[in-house]
Order: sequence, then C-alpha cells, then structure tokens
Amino acid sequence: MFDEKGRYSRHLLLDGIGQEGQERIAKGRVLIVGVGGLGSPVALYLTAAGVGTIGIADGDTVDISNLQRQVIHATKDVGIAKVKSAAMKMKDINPDIKVVEVNKFLDKAALMEIAADYDIIVDATDSYNSKYTINDACVAAGKPFVHGGVLRYEGNVFTHLPGTADYRTIFGSEPSAAHVPTASAVGVLGTVVGVIGTIQATEVIKWLTGTGKLLTDCILTFDALTWRFNKIQIK
Repeated sequence: MFDEKGRYSRHLLLDGIGQEGQERIAKGRVLIVGVGGLGSPVALYLTAAGVGTIGIADGDTVDISNLQRQVIHATKDVGIAKVKSAAMKMKDINPDIKVVEVNKFLDKAALMEIAADYDIIVDATDSYNSKYTINDACVAAGKPFVHGGVLRYEGNVFTHLPGTADYRTIFGSEPSAAHVPTASAVGVLGTVVGVIGTIQATEVIKWLTGTGKLLTDCILTFDALTWRFNKIQIK
C-alpha cells in the first residue's frame, strides 16, 4: 500500500478539506451512471481523489468513435465492456479504492435499487431518456445527484439535493426523440466533455467534504466558442 499522506498531500493542505475532509472522501460511495465522455473525467478524478467506493454503470462496449472524447478508454479496449475498461484504469491509478462494475443499462427500478447503496449519483449519460430516468429515480429516493450535459461546443452542469431544483424543474417534461439532437448526429467537441465532467467531479468532492457552495437551484452553462460561463438562478 502506498503512503496515503503522500498520495493526498495536496488535499491535506487545503482549508476546507484537510485530514477530516479526506477521511470523508475515503468513506464516500459514489455511483457514476455512464462511463463515456462525461463519466471518463468523473471516474478518473474521483479515483485520484480517493473516493472509497465508486460504482460505474454502463451496458455499452468501447467503440472506436468513443476514443475522441472518452479518455478513460484506449484503442486496445475497443470491443470490451466500458465498465471493465474503466475499472482497469481506475485500479491502476488508485488500487486502494473499491470499484463496483454494473455492466447493464438501468431502468428506474434497477437504478433505485442500486442507488440505495450510494451517497450521491453522477448523471454522466448522453440521452434525454436516461437523464429523466436518473432524475425521477433520485427524486423519488431522496438521493442527491450531479447532472452534466454536452452537445456541439456547449455544456451545462447542476447539482440536485432533496428539496432543490431538479431536471424536470429546469427543463420541463421529456421532449420527443424526434426533436432532440444527439452528439452522434451533430457532433461534440471532446474537450468540452472534459470540462463539464471535471466540474461534475468537483461538485461531488465538494458535497462529500462539505466545502464551498454547490450548483443547486441554478445551472452553470459553458460555451467553448466564446469562453463564456453563465450561472443561471432557478426560481
């Protein structure tokens, strides 16, 4: 086992984290739904931060088209399950954490059952249907979650805690699939996914340690073409 004080020394120096905060991180249980573009930086940074138990749920396999933005996967991983590929990289980075692989797509009932074992959920999916499913399951179960969404050159993030604005509050009812653009149809800049996923991971660490102000009752938007961040309050 590596020296934990050495591994986490930069966290231990931070006001707001320190030894107590790092212990909270180590006791944390986080479920990441989706280990693609958004899930890659989330998984990598939460692993590096020392989150004690990280669940990763995804029923997909690695495709060559994923590699432009899904940085947890490598060319040699094409064709294997994303959760298997991601778990190997995570354990390479930090062998002291526990990684739980859930190699399937989750409906509301399955998500609620699995989420009961975790403290907070990360929505790292790329479809509206999945996002509404995660939202409704977490709201019904009283679970906090961190949303992330990307398309083309833009992205957005918010955090839901019980009693604060959720996905339906912000975006309304689920749109028809015919009216929803997808990254596979219109594209996405890989680095934008990295920016949004890293913000999601930061929100999780802040929530686990009780540090700073979370993105609740608001949505943070990002436009890579103009370098514009906007924080929009939700009434």
